[in-house]
Amino acid sequence: MTSERVRLRPFEERDLEAMAAYRGDAEVCRFLPFEPQSPDDIRARNGHLMGGTSLEGERGGVMLVIERVDDGAVIGDLVLFHLDAGAGSAEVGWVVSPAASGRGLATEAVRALIDTAFDVYGLRRLTAQIDADNVRSAALAERLGMRREAHFVENEWFKGRWSDLLVYAVLDREWAAARRSAS
Repeated sequence: MTSERVRLRPFEERDLEAMAAYRGDAEVCRFLPFEPQSPDDIRARNGHLMGGTSLEGERGGVMLVIERVDDGAVIGDLVLFHLDAGAGSAEVGWVVSPAASGRGLATEAVRALIDTAFDVYGLRRLTAQIDADNVRSAALAERLGMRREAHFVENEWFKGRWSDLLVYAVLDREWAAARRSAS
């Protein structure tokens, strides 16, 4: 899927070095459920998602890279996973290079992922789980029109501290209504 400035495409082996450049950054990983990653770490953690197109099954999911249209640089990655087929719901997640932040590229990419989740996969509901201290990701979810449904206070010991968890969600009908009103 291509938008004005970003292209979402399936992961390819050649993307590992670019992904390791931002996933290897301790600040990028500060709020993520993993430590800084090498290419081997990325392959070990996400190998089952790489190149996948099905959400089905215990380890099903789709991992896409975010590529800038103008120069082909990989600036982040997205995941659609944790399918609850009975509820028609799944979770979205994103990791974006700091070098690409502040330009709306992540917003554009996640918007395209949400479009794909509803239009291609036929999902009914999407959620995003965000550490409450990750204000940039929370702001991104809100910019996209996702609703904050929960704020779990000190619910998990995470990276040496008790962390709060925010849960955002959007329904397909809410997303469709927002797209209609924007056009």
